[in-house]
Parts: sequence; C-alpha cells; structure tokens
Amino acid sequence: MNRFRLIKQLIFHEGQELFPYDDATGKPPVLKGKLTIGIGRNLTDRGLSEDETMYLLNNDITIIEMALSASHPWWINLGEARQHVMLDMCFNMGITRFNRFKRTIEFIKLGEYEAAADEMLNSKWAKQVGKRAVRLSTMMRTDTFPKEFL
Repeated sequence: MNRFRLIKQLIFHEGQELFPYDDATGKPPVLKGKLTIGIGRNLTDRGLSEDETMYLLNNDITIIEMALSASHPWWINLGEARQHVMLDMCFNMGITRFNRFKRTIEFIKLGEYEAAADEMLNSKWAKQVGKRAVRLSTMMRTDTFPKEFL
C-alpha cells in the first residue's frame, strides 16, 4: 500500500489543522484555561507543527491497519484503492462504527464491489460526508484513485 497516497487522501478528506478545534463546529473549543496535552504542551497558543501532525497521522493509520486486520484479515488482499476506502472510512468513523456496515463489509469480502459501493451510498454516513462518500464509493467500484490522490 502506498502510505504517501493514503496520507494525501486523508488530508484531502479531513483537512489539516495545527490548532485544536471542535469537530462539530469547526471552531476553537471554549475553555476556561489553555488546552494542554502531554507534558505541558499548550495547544491553544502553540498548536502542532506539520511534522507533528504527520507523526500522529502515521500512528493513527497503523492503529487502523491493526484494527482492520483483527476484524477483517482478508482486507489486506484487496486492491490498493479498496484498502484505502476501508482505511478512510475507519479513520473517519472509527472501527466500531465501521463494523456496523455489515452488508457493505460482506459485499466487499465477497468481491461484490458494485453492491458494496451502493450500500455505502445508502447510509446516514454518506449523507453526512457528502462528496467524500461519492469519491470513496467510486474507488470501491473501480479500485482506482481520483486524480486528487495521485
């Protein structure tokens, strides 16, 4: 799998923020003090560097790969674009919510990619993420990448 391409895809879908934000509003969180993490890292004023966000992203991708391998060991035999679809969906919603897509997952496992793509689009998630779902369902159907990810 081409991790560089996956990173480009996830940044395209998720964006890259160096300072904390509320994912429901897209605005900075309302706090009484400074948002802090680790050993006194002031995220409110200092944020993260791009290198730090890439380090965190790579760790998150590894965690998702391990979760997918534990739940669906066959996923690693899919074509690269289809692997990216599963990783992208898990990145977006987490493995627990992804695993609720039982029909989609079963269709993918059976190699019925048209049906899997249709199931993806026929979901509350697709309505929530809009064009992301359309892009990912096309990738599932064709096992190809859109130009944005090349």
